[in-house]
Amino acid sequence: MAHPRQLIACGDFVLRRWRGQEDFALALALIEESLEHLRPWELWVASHSEENTRTLLDHFESRWASGEVYNYAIAEGGTLVGMCQSYRAPEPRGRCLGYWLHPAATGRGIATKATAALVAEMFALPGVEYLEITHDSANTSSAAIPRRLGFAELRREPAPPPVPPAGSGINVTWRLNRPANSVRK
Repeated sequence: MAHPRQLIACGDFVLRRWRGQEDFALALALIEESLEHLRPWELWVASHSEENTRTLLDHFESRWASGEVYNYAIAEGGTLVGMCQSYRAPEPRGRCLGYWLHPAATGRGIATKATAALVAEMFALPGVEYLEITHDSANTSSAAIPRRLGFAELRREPAPPPVPPAGSGINVTWRLNRPANSVRK
């Protein structure tokens, strides 16, 4: 099974594979400093704990090995500023993308550049024919990224309950199909 690179350079920052429990303190600090920023959009924030962070890092390891999810820390210098991931879509030829940033890292194009790098990396894998990004329709910051990267809006549909605190209850899904010339160099 082909896997993406574990380190992806993005100019001023890198995407790097999470290093399991070795990254516990960094992951915990990143999450805890971002909780209020994420609370309106992310339901998992309500159950955040040190134990859940440890479990999350363990899952990152096993799911990477299986190809189910590729999770990356977004690192600027020695500081973690966010997370991004690609996970299997319901259809075997697709993958879904997700991302979030520490509040101090927003508004600088980091999420867009990180997602663009993840797009290129996923399309370099064999068998990946499309990528999707889904977000709540009220989350305009998340909507800007697929729009900037050339994704096309695919559908709007009711979100499964529960709905995040700031959510509209409508999910927007964007899709980008594999370009004809996307091959790892």
